[in-house]
Amino acid sequence: MANYLFLIRHGASEWNELGLWTGWTDVGLTPKGFEEARTAGKKLRGVKLDRAHVSPLKRAKQTLVEAVSAAGQPDVPVQVSGALLERDYGRFTAKNKWQVKEEIGSEAFEKLRRGWDVHVPEGETLKMVHERVAPYFDHFILPELREGKNVVIAAHGNTLRALIKHLEHVPDGEIHKVEIGTGEMVAYEMKNNRLLRRNVV
Repeated sequence: MANYLFLIRHGASEWNELGLWTGWTDVGLTPKGFEEARTAGKKLRGVKLDRAHVSPLKRAKQTLVEAVSAAGQPDVPVQVSGALLERDYGRFTAKNKWQVKEEIGSEAFEKLRRGWDVHVPEGETLKMVHERVAPYFDHFILPELREGKNVVIAAHGNTLRALIKHLEHVPDGEIHKVEIGTGEMVAYEMKNNRLLRRNVV
């Protein structure tokens, strides 16, 4: 019998609405973000959730609470881990993305925002995020999936992009094409000890 892994990006946050790079800044969800989280959770009704993993940042925790409550399973056991933190944007934290785009140009902006190993002063590359997310998944989440558990992860755009790269072996030069919207959920089916390709639900 198959079991599932669900990845949920947090709902729209206060800084998402302002167009600011948030990184590790601990901002909460907007009313729209809470609704996005509930919408994701409603899609999980009828699926028994055995375990949840979440970033320590407020917007991810709020998303998880809303989602599992909407799924009718508010008491799912939860593991909080710093491995699931958003990318640290260093000196770009709190800067307006679109102003930066005007300053550095579209090509440099897209590399900075979505590239694999693009340096951010005093911050992290996506590769560095991958280096903490992938081992956490392999050591803690994959064994749960192999036990037949249904697992949900509530985290951030770059965290989940890095994890998708790990799960799907996305080439370095293709990772910029992977995008997850706020409140969006991606599902994987665990079958015959393998995670089958994702679907957006």
